[in-house]
This record gives sequence, structure tokens and C-alpha cells, in this order.
Amino acid sequence: MNQNFLDFIDGYKGQKLAVAVSGGIDSVCLLCWLAEIGMDIICLHVNHGLRQNAEVETQYVQKLCQKLNVPCQIFYWVDEKPKSGLEAAAREARYKFMTDYCRDNNIDALLIAHQADDQIETFLMNLGRGSGLYGLAAMRRVTYRDGVKLVRPLLYVPRAELKQYCDEKGIKYFMDEMNDDPHYTRVRIRQNRHLLSDKLGISDARILLAVQNLGRVRDAIDEQINTMVLMVINNRRAVFADSFLFDQAPDIRLKLLGTLIQKIGGDEYQPRLNSLSNALDKLQHDCKFTLGHCTLRRLGQKILIVPEGAKTSFRTRHGKPKFKKSETEN
Repeated sequence: MNQNFLDFIDGYKGQKLAVAVSGGIDSVCLLCWLAEIGMDIICLHVNHGLRQNAEVETQYVQKLCQKLNVPCQIFYWVDEKPKSGLEAAAREARYKFMTDYCRDNNIDALLIAHQADDQIETFLMNLGRGSGLYGLAAMRRVTYRDGVKLVRPLLYVPRAELKQYCDEKGIKYFMDEMNDDPHYTRVRIRQNRHLLSDKLGISDARILLAVQNLGRVRDAIDEQINTMVLMVINNRRAVFADSFLFDQAPDIRLKLLGTLIQKIGGDEYQPRLNSLSNALDKLQHDCKFTLGHCTLRRLGQKILIVPEGAKTSFRTRHGKPKFKKSETEN
């Protein structure tokens, strides 16, 4: 069993955990490892009804859980399937089933089986897109979704090690045919990633080290951003001097604006980079526009961000503008 996994998961002993299990090699191995070390877990499995073997996989997950003496909760996605964006819709449905269950049952964390190869592929996909720091830092080990903590304990465990464990133990798992479809960018990267090591000497370990280093920088920026956001948000409303935003370095400026919009608008994700860049351009002058379910307004040297549909007056009910000392200019 991988020592990196053991060291990390040790911090979750005594907690009530759910583990997302699809029936694939990664999640099956995660389930077996967690059961083997005696963690307090329940298996969550979503049958999307999209593949011919979906019910076969569901029955296998149930039987495996019985063998491991692990409780198992099955969800069936019976909603009408969209004609486009099916994969994204299925992912949203899967997370909704599981996060709703975790909240309703006081689960401390939901464990996801993303592993080291997924992390490397995500980095290379984002590199190909020309992503900045946040894209290249790839997946976080701990995140939150719909108020539920998501934890990725396998993020630095290679897929080959998971496969070796299951094969040696005779543990069955299913392969998704999409994993070999070269129409998908991730699959093409997976099939050709060995060239980086074979031809250029760039090993998986070096890529993971770069991702970890970028992640530390990202976390430091996030800490700074979150401190700044707390300074100006009050009751889903932010009012601040233009210098509070525009005196920051360009990358900080973009992330600060995106975080403010996300917090106030309530969206799961921040607006895209080009949308934020356009918003910053507009905010150089007096303006009023919407983005991310927020209304943004600049008047003189002051900027206001409120939920879309809310009043956009800079004045309080007493008729005077209200700014914190940290937001006023000297």
C-alpha cells in the first residue's frame, strides 16, 4: 500500500467518510485500501444509465461492498438526458447525488479517486491551453463543493501502482471504453505522455514536483486574496476604492475580482479569464454591467459589486456613502 496515501489519510482517522466508487480501477482500489486500514466509510455509486454495462457495474460495486463489509448507497440518474453536453451533465448529476447525501447524513468528507496520472494529464491539458498559475497548479487535494469537503487521497499515487495492487489481489474492476478514445484530448495525452520521458527526460516525478511547487504559490496567493475579500464584503455587497483593485499586480487583480464576483454572485466557479479581463477594462471608467450573477458599477473612484437585481446605490439608507477605512484613499 502506498506510503504517501497512508500518511495523508492518517489525518482523517475517526471521521465519517464517503468514497465515490464508479467500478473503475482507481476508485475500486481506493475503496479496498480504505476498508483494509479500517476507515469509517460508506460507498456512494451513481448509475447514470448511459452504458450497456452500467447495471453490471452497479451490481459488482454492491457485491464488493458486501465482501468488504462496507455500507453502499446507489443512486440512479433517471432525469431526461441532454442532447448536448451529456458528459458535463452526468458529472454534475453525480456530484449532486453525492454531496446532497453527505450533507443530509453529516459526512465529514467525500473521497474522490483522482490519482497522479490524472494530475499530470490535467497539467499538460492546461499547459496546452496556455493556462496561467491556477490551471497549471492542477487539482487540489482538498476542495469544497456545495458545502461538502472533497478529498483526493490518491493524487500522488500512480495509476500503475493501483493496477498492480488490484491485479495481485485478484480484485475485479471495469474499464471505461472512453479511456481509449483518441477523440478526447486527455486520452491523446495519456497515449503519448511517455514521449516526454523517453525523448526529453521529463519524468512524471518532475512534472508532479512542478505541480506541487505551483500549488504552493497558488495557495499563498489565495490566502492573500481571501484576506482582502474579507475586508470589503459585507452582506453580499462590496464597496471599495478603485485603488484597492487596480494597485494590485495584474494576476492578483484578476483573481481578486473573480473571487469577489464568485462570493457575491454565488456561482460554483469564477468567470472565465477573458470575461474578467474585459470587466477590468470596463472598470477603468464609470460604468455599470453584469457578470457572474453580479452587477458591477464604478462611479468616480469607487467600485460597487452586488448580486444581480440588487440596488446599485453607493449610499446607505441614511443617505451617506459608507466605506471602510482600509478602502479610503489617503
